Amino acid sequence: MIERVVEFAPEALEDLRSLYDWIADAASPTTALRYIERIETYCREMSIASERGHTRDDIRPGLRIVGFERRLTIAFAVSETHVTILRLFYAGRNWEEAFE
Repeated sequence: MIERVVEFAPEALEDLRSLYDWIADAASPTTALRYIERIETYCREMSIASERGHTRDDIRPGLRIVGFERRLTIAFAVSETHVTILRLFYAGRNWEEAFE
């Protein structure tokens, strides 16, 4: 089994920051931090068995998407050595439009 390095694109990091801010305002900073930590752990676990989710070459070559806890869509790409988390879309945001 191939182990790949997981990296977050700048846009994905900004998505995490925005999501943290939104949840911290709506619930609490502690709740937000726990959720962000679960997302980051899930993404880092993509280092093994990286080619999961659904391919969406129709939107962007090499694009894959996977759901997380029924509320988040993770868009990522897999190369021979890396998994790049491209974007994170929460609560039904139109992720397809972001890649057009």
